[in-house]
Amino acid sequence: MNTFKQLTKFEKALWITSLAVVTAAFLLSPQRDYLSLAASLIGVTALIFISKGYVIGQVLLIFFAVVYGIVSFYYRYYGEVITYLFMSAPIALMSVISWLRHPYKDTNEVEVSRLSKKKVIILSVSAVIVTAAFYFILKALDNNNIFFSTLSVLTSFSAASLTFLRSPLYGLGYAANDLVLIVLWVLASIDNPAYIPMIFCFVMFLANDLYGFFNWTKMQKRQSVRS
Repeated sequence: MNTFKQLTKFEKALWITSLAVVTAAFLLSPQRDYLSLAASLIGVTALIFISKGYVIGQVLLIFFAVVYGIVSFYYRYYGEVITYLFMSAPIALMSVISWLRHPYKDTNEVEVSRLSKKKVIILSVSAVIVTAAFYFILKALDNNNIFFSTLSVLTSFSAASLTFLRSPLYGLGYAANDLVLIVLWVLASIDNPAYIPMIFCFVMFLANDLYGFFNWTKMQKRQSVRS
């Protein structure tokens, strides 16, 4: 695929390392969950392309959201199910449309956008409303680890929205979400070691999202100079 050829040496190394770490964690786990492995492999591949500003990353993120939602359902992390199936996946689909409509010149790269004060206010208010609503829904569903699950809703909604808005801050938003999810899956793994690969999945997500913020910041500066 030409898309893979456009990755830098560092990006290829990060992607291969992410795949290797996730796979090794799966093979070393005393109990193996193939759906968790599938979600992890799709997820790290999606993130390396999102960090490049390529729309294929958003397409893969939709598939990740579906598989990850199924994995979360089995452990009664209903917040993750609702968040990824009914929020992250639809926002990723909207992001596909938005990114296709805003390419940077003649490249596969999306045009990076700056957040206006109006967008920041709307995003902040929306995040508070969505998080508050989800808290009561999760409480009614007797969701496991409700505090961290609710925090995951806040960080995930913010990050997905920033991705839709084509802001470099999406990387920091998802990095915050990754930290929350690492805690959630550590707690899940204490009950069932089969979920250990999910911990390593989000550790690698964290590395990819931090790189995404770094690379998008560079993209923004480069695009501003050439405009």
